[in-house]
Amino acid sequence: MSGASAPSLSIAVAQAGGLGACGALLMKPDEIVAWAEEVRRGTDGPFQINLWIPDPPPQRDPEHEARVRDFLAKWGPAVPAEAGDATPPDFAAQCEALLAVAPPIVSSVMGLYPPEFVARLKRRGIAWCANVTTVAEARAAEEAGADIIAAQGMEAGGHRGCFDASKAEQEMVGLFALLPAVVDAVKVPVVATGGIADGRGVAAALALGASAIQIGTAFLVCPEAQIPPAWAKALAAAAPEDTIVTRAFSGRAGRGVATEYVRAAMSAEAPRPAPYPVQRGLTSAMRAEAQRSGDVQRMQAWAGQSAGLAKAEPAGEVVRRVWDEAEAVLD
Repeated sequence: MSGASAPSLSIAVAQAGGLGACGALLMKPDEIVAWAEEVRRGTDGPFQINLWIPDPPPQRDPEHEARVRDFLAKWGPAVPAEAGDATPPDFAAQCEALLAVAPPIVSSVMGLYPPEFVARLKRRGIAWCANVTTVAEARAAEEAGADIIAAQGMEAGGHRGCFDASKAEQEMVGLFALLPAVVDAVKVPVVATGGIADGRGVAAALALGASAIQIGTAFLVCPEAQIPPAWAKALAAAAPEDTIVTRAFSGRAGRGVATEYVRAAMSAEAPRPAPYPVQRGLTSAMRAEAQRSGDVQRMQAWAGQSAGLAKAEPAGEVVRRVWDEAEAVLD
């Protein structure tokens, strides 16, 4: 999850026998290298780095963006017109940084790596884990050379990994339906992710054919994650129905806590969000002010539907506890 990938969290997870991870969407190449170096100083354990496959250039509408800026001004600082011009770091340069860092695994979300980059990964002996949200995406990823498929159920917190952004709300498949279908459709190992926060979920996913489990939201409340306290507190209090899929922060569909801002932005009276990444640029000032003031009602508080099961304990203890719980259930 971009913005919630502190090196300390990956170090703790790797030391406990898990696979550390970094959501590198917003990181420049030198930041990716620095992150990997810090993790390697703290552990000999494995880690993976994830990149977001770029979307096509957004269709801009200055008049609509002005309405979005007026709406956002009610929730934070005035938004200058140029805020919508913000763009992610250069994807090709990020890919070069991944090759330089050479983690054991790289992963993708929102699409597939270009064939030439996949070939370079394979020459370096770096495994590719492709995040998918449908059976069709899983088949496409395997055909493109993915070594591992991560099947993301709609319960997952943060951005939905749909290849086609326009279908994110229409093709919402729960993990228990998606996982066995993907396992049956591909020959490579499948990782289950989305809504898993304790050993019961791990055991269920393994029973449905998963080779491994990816956990996100349950680690956010660990001290090593270093997220704002207001966000962590909101996660602890969140029932499954307290989260919602929204485009209100970035223009891309993502699941988070249904805060006052999210509910207002999704009301019939509010302008629809601008496309990604324009909306992310427009909401940047509001999000930054909310984080400074500790106001979770305006904060980008990503959360999976099992957030309430998370326990505020060291990440290494989470890894060990969840696996012990899973073994007990399977026994």
